[in-house]
Amino acid sequence: MAKKSDKKREGHDSESAGTPSILTRKEFEKELYKLQVELTRLQAWVVAQRARVIVVFEGRDTAGKGGVIKRITERCSPRVFRHVALPAPSDREKSQLYIQRYMAHFPAAGEIILFDRSWYNRAGVERVMGFCTDDQYERFLKLAPAVERELVDNGIILVKYFLDVSQDEQRRRFEARIEDPLKHWKLSPMDVESVRRWWDYTRAYQRMLDATDSPAAPWHIVPADDKRRARLNLIRHMLDQIPYDRVKADLPKIPKAQAQPKGIDAGLGAGSVVPSRY
Repeated sequence: MAKKSDKKREGHDSESAGTPSILTRKEFEKELYKLQVELTRLQAWVVAQRARVIVVFEGRDTAGKGGVIKRITERCSPRVFRHVALPAPSDREKSQLYIQRYMAHFPAAGEIILFDRSWYNRAGVERVMGFCTDDQYERFLKLAPAVERELVDNGIILVKYFLDVSQDEQRRRFEARIEDPLKHWKLSPMDVESVRRWWDYTRAYQRMLDATDSPAAPWHIVPADDKRRARLNLIRHMLDQIPYDRVKADLPKIPKAQAQPKGIDAGLGAGSVVPSRY
């Protein structure tokens, strides 16, 4: 059982942070359920209207991009809500146009693509860690708004989020990952370098947001020190950005089962049954 102090840190009590009181897990799950019902309605509308949606999730390391994407997709169809988290580019991909590897994942009719980091890697980690040239970086900042305007003009709904956490909270979350073996896969030298280079990333993100915030594709900043509230706020906001209507569900009726034929047992016969150990 979590200690009282742990629960307080997880919820980020308002007396120290100036935010509302702790949102309990029960309250969070109750509100999340309501939002997930709305997400299934959005899903039905996207399929019926053959709409195309891209949602970009950027932000500081440990800000909770993967966590909120998980809550968005866990009750929806993976054929409609597609989570895209690309690895480092291969040698072949490095020789392509920069946007090319991302365009391969753009939505067809009836799809919602959730980019867990996106083409904005160029203005974030690539800029800070020196993985791109100054010319490539400046060219990206110049062209990104024009490319995004073209996407919107062609009927794609584009929503961009930047999840932000404080310096102290980022360090606390990295320390928690080190202590929890279930979270070791989230750690890499590249990730923890963001702790040391906090201000380099701050400068890069400030420039990125300023240069690529446009009327066609504005940035939406999500304060994420409180994970639970950040997830609820982002999902509610995302639903509000897409003009979906409720589509009447064409639900099937459960038919009466056929009678059991003579000579056929209910068991499956061949094969071994997995033993019950719990």
